[in-house]
Amino acid sequence: MRIIGNIEHPHLKISVFRSDNRISIKFENALYEQTYKLGLDERFATMEAIQKLVDDIFLEQVSGQFQLMHRAKTAACARLFPPNDKLELEHII
Repeated sequence: MRIIGNIEHPHLKISVFRSDNRISIKFENALYEQTYKLGLDERFATMEAIQKLVDDIFLEQVSGQFQLMHRAKTAACARLFPPNDKLELEHII
């Protein structure tokens, strides 16, 4: 797999890769990453075509998925480490 380009974005790192049988678009923020794989198709043969695919609506949906990922991780951590409702203080006589 090799990098064929990047797509500029103010908050995400967007990398485009090509392997023998597919194109992959990887989106990364500070904590999470998502990868979308496309079959080799002449419609996605150029970086310009891939940049058109990654439009505002696509980016909005990617952002929504990052939010869902964060909520899932936060909920899992809360189940594993439930908040301690009872604050244990020293008994002072």
